[in-house]
Amino acid sequence: MSRPVRVVEVIARMNVGGPAILLASMQQRLDPASFDVRLLTGYCADDEADYLETMAPHVPVERIDGLGRSIRPGSDVAKVRLLAERFRQLRPDIIHTHTAKAGVVGRVAAKLARVDARLVHTYHGHLLHGYFSPTKTKGVVAIERALARVTDRLVAVAPGVRDDLLAAHVGRAGQYRVIGPGVELLPLAGREEARTALGLPFDAPVISMIGRLTGIKRPDRFAEAAALVHARRPDAVFAVAGAGDRESDLRSRVSGLPVTLLGWRSDVETVLAASDVVVLTSDNEGTPLSLIQAGLAGLPVVATDVGAVRDVVEDGVTGNLCGADSLAVADAICGILDDPATARRMGGAAQRLMAERFSMASMIRAHEALYEELAGRS
Repeated sequence: MSRPVRVVEVIARMNVGGPAILLASMQQRLDPASFDVRLLTGYCADDEADYLETMAPHVPVERIDGLGRSIRPGSDVAKVRLLAERFRQLRPDIIHTHTAKAGVVGRVAAKLARVDARLVHTYHGHLLHGYFSPTKTKGVVAIERALARVTDRLVAVAPGVRDDLLAAHVGRAGQYRVIGPGVELLPLAGREEARTALGLPFDAPVISMIGRLTGIKRPDRFAEAAALVHARRPDAVFAVAGAGDRESDLRSRVSGLPVTLLGWRSDVETVLAASDVVVLTSDNEGTPLSLIQAGLAGLPVVATDVGAVRDVVEDGVTGNLCGADSLAVADAICGILDDPATARRMGGAAQRLMAERFSMASMIRAHEALYEELAGRS
């Protein structure tokens, strides 16, 4: 019997979000008889919640100090050398990097280590829009083009992410595999029980936002939309589950509005059980986990039509897509609140479609097939 394929997963940090959930799930669910998976990661910043600490403390991990979010050229060079030495010790068959910084540091370290490993990199979002200035974006594109030439497979979490990268001439079509996230929900609490736990009224429509409170997510847009909705529907209340560097700004913007800031929640099912609509106001997205979770919970969504959101939300079927401005978001929310029959229909359609498209089992099978292919065992 051949030994398990040794896979080393590298990510800068395991902050709460889609990439962390995907990696923790793979660590636990890839067949241990076929795959020996090691997870290397750094530490989260002070304004971030660490997924491993808050939700998955049982997942084995090796921490690399300094591998986190911030880019520090001198320190990052040292991390390249440290990772290269670790790769030589682990002797992996496959090195799989995730997100932008780890994708650069990890792949450069792999080439420096001269290990006989196949390289895979996953793009978890549209990194070419909304994250960097135009000048920096050109530099990012140039780096990604160069790294793609030494990478065996490029994974995109949605067709739109792949197409965005191909349009920028990052990699070749044949290098790409599209593997969507696998998402599961624990059983939902009862509506009144959930609202009691969160301090929300029983008889009010609840509009929720779930995710990091950082610039690209545009919590300021959510605050503006909440004010517009409140003027039309004073019975509606809002809940925000998340934290980040824009939390204090959001708190000041929603002062005087019926908005409850819940902070990080490990029980997203409680937030979903208490909600009537889930909203996403981002400038850019890959495959937004919060919208998949909302769909699995049978909730309609409102989302800005950006990035790969259309790969998750069917406009008018599972929710409303809208322009990236606060008035458009408010109109889309009110459209759902004012038509309960359509809201129920959207929620039912979302539940069916999300279960079909984003099952955990299919995500795990896709990664196993990719690793077996690269290891020559398919």
